[in-house]
Amino acid sequence: MRETLFWQVSGRGNDLVLVHGWGMNGAVWQQTVTMLETHFRVHVVDLPGYGHSAHCHAQNLDEIAQMLMVGAPKDAIWVGWSLGGLVATHMALHHVDYVKKLVTVASSPKFSAEKQPVIWRGIQPNVLAAFTEQLVDDLQTTIDRFMALQAMGSPSARQDVKQLKQAVLSRPLPNPDSLLAGLKILSDVDLRSQLMKISVPMLRLYGRLDGLVPLKVAKDLDKLLPHTEQYIFTRSSHAPFMTEAETFCNQLLSFAES
Repeated sequence: MRETLFWQVSGRGNDLVLVHGWGMNGAVWQQTVTMLETHFRVHVVDLPGYGHSAHCHAQNLDEIAQMLMVGAPKDAIWVGWSLGGLVATHMALHHVDYVKKLVTVASSPKFSAEKQPVIWRGIQPNVLAAFTEQLVDDLQTTIDRFMALQAMGSPSARQDVKQLKQAVLSRPLPNPDSLLAGLKILSDVDLRSQLMKISVPMLRLYGRLDGLVPLKVAKDLDKLLPHTEQYIFTRSSHAPFMTEAETFCNQLLSFAES
């Protein structure tokens, strides 16, 4: 029997799918769900290896997509945060009947920084390698460090980290194999050359203070994706849906209605 992912569905209206990031689970979206479920039928998934889907495992974006399609609605708005943005973008590229509109949040088509042939801003490869090494030794400390890194720079960093930690701890801890696979995706995947094939309307959301996905990425993607929309949250780091929750939900609503 195929392993099935955990989905939480609430509200009424057009279908909206929320996809969390690395080391997290669907509980990070709780505040967002409360605000959006009066406008949408909201589908929140725990990705393979995370939260209530900790018993599942997927090695790459294609395997994640295959598992998502078992429970995902078709013709939905997909909202992917961080690593979840890569997942949602992959769905828009390869399974477009599932994706009516695409929203990426604090995400990048290539998370790993690069110096050649041209400079690409992102997470330094040695940082990702260090997380991989630490993960083998101490799962909890690695996740704690990553949460601190995500909130760094935000004026509400302490509160953001507290919310992220509460979300992670409210469900089963991630499966270490899936965490390692996720770090490999963050390190290796580069979707830049495929972006022009995205055929659905797209909104890109960024935090001005984000150290993991710097604003330079937004500017570079303006050139690669001239027909997409973007919005920058001025007070946010890597988790704008927590730091500026109301503005975040308003951005989703106006994009859904456009």
